[in-house]
Amino acid sequence: MITKAVIFAAGRGTRMRELTKDKHPKHLIEIHGRPFLSYVFDFLLEVGLKQLIVVVGHQAQPLIEWLEESDYPVTIVNQFAVVGEEKYGTACAIMAVKDFIENEEFLALNGDNLYSAEDLRRFLNEDGMNYIGGLKVPEPSNYGILKTDEQDFLQEIIEKPKNFVGDLANVGLYKFTPEIFRAIETVKLSPRKEYEITDAVTLLAREHSVKVLRIKEAWHDFGRPEDVVTISHFIEQHKK
Repeated sequence: MITKAVIFAAGRGTRMRELTKDKHPKHLIEIHGRPFLSYVFDFLLEVGLKQLIVVVGHQAQPLIEWLEESDYPVTIVNQFAVVGEEKYGTACAIMAVKDFIENEEFLALNGDNLYSAEDLRRFLNEDGMNYIGGLKVPEPSNYGILKTDEQDFLQEIIEKPKNFVGDLANVGLYKFTPEIFRAIETVKLSPRKEYEITDAVTLLAREHSVKVLRIKEAWHDFGRPEDVVTISHFIEQHKK
């Protein structure tokens, strides 16, 4: 049974500076009087996960203080303390948790994204396969696009393509086997000067070990100030 989730919360959140004033991470922006991240945790616990491994980095102290005061079953991992401040990117978050995962399969997700319990539950399939979440989007050029074969095995990820190559976007939700740690060791700096988890996923895809699971209910990216209203409505509907 999969019991652990790794939550990426080390990002800079530059698009949210209007609300954070660059004083605290966007994960702590309140919706209905509670930090956004608390809703991410609630859905993870709802589907039966037992340990939430939160990877912090940029503006870590306010987030650490909130996590330590909360009642959530969290393990805090400071990415900068483990892999150094000179390295940045989503692959670094996975590098940082290797000793906490050991040989288990685990969920991994962006801490600034909200997924429904129904969709999260579908990723908790302990079958030796890696999974990545995909959703059809109206503007593919704004996303990493997933190319699949007829059996939904991932072939490659094309970042923000200028020409149309498909419309199935990467939603930042994964289920990994321990193979991901081997793949990450080969990751080089991307054109964005970051170490990208998608590059490690692409390597595993070449080995025919990554399948795409399509999001059926909801995915909300908490990336811009206007997303507060959208996510607020989603939370209100879930409470009913």
